[in-house]
Amino acid sequence: MSTLPDEAARIPAAENFQPRRPRRRLHPAWTVAAVAFLALVGAAGFRAAPGVLMVPLQQEFGWSTTVLSAAVSINLVLFGLTAPFAAALMERFGIRAVTATALVLIGMGSALTVLVNQSWQILLTWGLLIGLGTGSMALVFAATIANTWFSRSRGLVIGILTAGSAAGQLVFLPFIAILAQDPGWRQASLLIAAGALAVVPLVLKFLKNSPADVGVLPYGAAPAGGRAEEQPAAEAGDRPNAAVRALQVLRRASKVRTFWALAAGFAICGATTNGLIGTHFIPSAHDHGMPETTAAGLLAVVGIFDIVGTIASGWLTDRFNPRVLLAVYYQFRGIGLLVLPLLLNAEVQPSMIVFVVIYGLDWVATVPPTAAICRETFGADGSVVFGWVFAAHQLGAAAAAIIAGALRDATGHYNYAWFGAAAMCTIAAVISASIRRNRSSREAEPAAA
Repeated sequence: MSTLPDEAARIPAAENFQPRRPRRRLHPAWTVAAVAFLALVGAAGFRAAPGVLMVPLQQEFGWSTTVLSAAVSINLVLFGLTAPFAAALMERFGIRAVTATALVLIGMGSALTVLVNQSWQILLTWGLLIGLGTGSMALVFAATIANTWFSRSRGLVIGILTAGSAAGQLVFLPFIAILAQDPGWRQASLLIAAGALAVVPLVLKFLKNSPADVGVLPYGAAPAGGRAEEQPAAEAGDRPNAAVRALQVLRRASKVRTFWALAAGFAICGATTNGLIGTHFIPSAHDHGMPETTAAGLLAVVGIFDIVGTIASGWLTDRFNPRVLLAVYYQFRGIGLLVLPLLLNAEVQPSMIVFVVIYGLDWVATVPPTAAICRETFGADGSVVFGWVFAAHQLGAAAAAIIAGALRDATGHYNYAWFGAAAMCTIAAVISASIRRNRSSREAEPAAA
């Protein structure tokens, strides 16, 4: 008798055989989102810079707060007005090309800042070059990525990408503050340039323009006929001129009341974030005897909690009425600004930590619900409409930056700026709560005309 094992015994019964399931591949949309996040981090360095560099520039050149605030205002205006055109350019020339160009502009503007010795030159570098670059990498970039690559979880993705700007602030701000003191503000400017340029190779290699480029559907999209069908991208010749498309979308959106409500609320949002806190918190804290590095550290903490708050806001936007969320966010921000003058001191008190945490959670939590309402109301035009709404955000920021600087020069303090901003937040809360739901696409009809 053979002593070899029974071969049949080693073969599992057919009815017990379970084929090994193929491993799930990560959808390319998440790779694109990760690179977009890094790009936003790299572009965010300058957002942390003006408040930190304002005092060293004043000390070296004797420029007034109003002059430097004007440079920031030009930046913020271009930051906003570039956004809707950048969204249209991304549709025509691709996300990758526009993003890489924007990062190069930011790097050039920041590097050239080290050569300035007259006030008009800071208007050129801080204002024109960096304004155009950051405008092309504005929050509309996050909305474009989410709307192009994702059919599901758009609010969460916009929240994560928006948090990239906060992460950039968190990464750069402490180092900018340290370098600005020793060896000096020029080395801080070079750090910002390096941060922007370092991301360019990743963008060129991994940031694909659309799901069609890699033969997949957007993440969460239902495949036709049970399988993912390739959706060929439109030929460049079939796409409208980017400037014409942006202006056509503005004309259609301007006929819809929701657009004006979102624009008004977002203008106040910009005034109370980039315009006031982002630009003048550190100088204001310095007025009260707080060291600049300490004030910069507090803004970095704002950045930490901004990441948490914005991602949470994206998750909430996918589940709750975005109008209610906006009203709550704006009102809480107004309460914080109302008490801020009482909290500023030479030393950090526990009450200031509470303010920083709450303000951080609320910093740009308004972005996911605003983008969601744009998409709901204007459909395929949603990304470009959000670009115009974001333009209002930056116009509000620019106005607040220069008005607060002028008030500081005229009165010697920022109190009137803080109190005025608190009142505006209450107005934004009321406007947001009054936005009507887009029932039966009645408001979307002009956008489809």
